[in-house]
Amino acid sequence: MSLSIDITALPDDRLLFTPSPLAELSAMLHVLAEPAHHLGLHGWAASTAASIAPELSERLSEADFLWRSSRADFLVPGLPGATLTEELDAVDRLDDELYVRAAVITTCGSSRLTDRLASPLTDPAAQERARELALARGPRQAAFADRLFADPPAVRTMVRRMLEECREAFFADSWRRVLPDLAADARHKTDVLARHGLGEALAAVSPSVTLATGSDGRRRIVVDKLQDNATGAGTGGVTFVPTAFGHPHLLVVHAPGWRPVVQYPIAEGGLPEPVSLAVVQQRLEALAHPVRLRLARTMARGPHTTGELASAWQLSAPEVSRHLAVLRRAGLLTTRRRGRYMLYQLDLAGSARLGSDLLEAVLR
Repeated sequence: MSLSIDITALPDDRLLFTPSPLAELSAMLHVLAEPAHHLGLHGWAASTAASIAPELSERLSEADFLWRSSRADFLVPGLPGATLTEELDAVDRLDDELYVRAAVITTCGSSRLTDRLASPLTDPAAQERARELALARGPRQAAFADRLFADPPAVRTMVRRMLEECREAFFADSWRRVLPDLAADARHKTDVLARHGLGEALAAVSPSVTLATGSDGRRRIVVDKLQDNATGAGTGGVTFVPTAFGHPHLLVVHAPGWRPVVQYPIAEGGLPEPVSLAVVQQRLEALAHPVRLRLARTMARGPHTTGELASAWQLSAPEVSRHLAVLRRAGLLTTRRRGRYMLYQLDLAGSARLGSDLLEAVLR
């Protein structure tokens, strides 16, 4: 499964690497709303949540569906500004139609609403469908949708004021701390793009982002995600926004009418590289077989030869070899030679990460 961005007509100089204050603020708000997604930020989330005034905390809770499970596209700018004020000013220049559509996606939990139906601002059927989807997610979502449809300017003013209060409450200090690393990362990726080309630049963004060229000559940026979707950049460009608060998510803005944006986590010391969903699935399927699971249990205790494994489980040597081959292809074994014998052992570190690899692939 993957999300692809068609960049066939796009020159490499239309790819932009730059930090975004608004995108980073929305990433922080997501951490506060879903701290379980971000184990390495538990301390920051706990201390920040405790420091926020109760009134602001309540308003953030009411609106957290704008960034909890997905993020409104206007919170991840395609052309970032130097300051949060600049980016909020750019959001203010969006017309009500575009703003409401972006907000409705997060409120209703489905981009299909905006892709297939008429405007919920002007079409009664589309508005009713939006209300149904919002109500299914909870009364707060339904109330927000009602307010948005009834008075878009008032809701937009409320959201902007709330984000500005976040700047004073916690964002300014955190942004000041992470901005040097984000700017350095963006400069490095820009340099890699100029010196080594797009493929190397995407590899530097994440092993989960690759460049693919089809037999038809079309070039695509492919993001390893638990979804199948596609969009195009046209000649407008694609923006890559580094984040210090995003791991393990790899956020992609891909709705029609918006410049594609990839918000990617900057490298953190001590964190292993992400594993693709296909590899996670291959490892789970390899261990799902009862015979291979028994063999893995034995090899977890120490290195064994094929003959030793066959004897331990009363199997034939060829049968053991076939199962070992599956486990090796899945990257679950280590091997070393002892004389004329090959010793097989379960890769304990890789196996221990299987649960977190699965979680990261799902959250990515």
